[in-house]
Amino acid sequence: MTRDEIITQILNFFRKEFEIENPGLDDNLREKHGFDSIDAIELLLKIEKMLGYELTQEEKKQAMDIRTINQICDYIESLARTRPALPSGEASFT
Repeated sequence: MTRDEIITQILNFFRKEFEIENPGLDDNLREKHGFDSIDAIELLLKIEKMLGYELTQEEKKQAMDIRTINQICDYIESLARTRPALPSGEASFT
């Protein structure tokens, strides 16, 4: 999965689940869009679904300082590098 594909899926998720239209990739989601801890839990569940595996507690802790779409994408790319990728077509937010 490319970074552009990750960005597209994240933006679609934010639009559908949180009704946040066109957030800037470097917007502070908490300050500018009211993204809270419950939203973060939903996002982590979607990331697990996208990657096809449950995140460890340590991996979840790493997400605590995420504030922007770019940081979310960095986080997903980092996770994807540490574990095998799912076969094409199996990983998605939908």
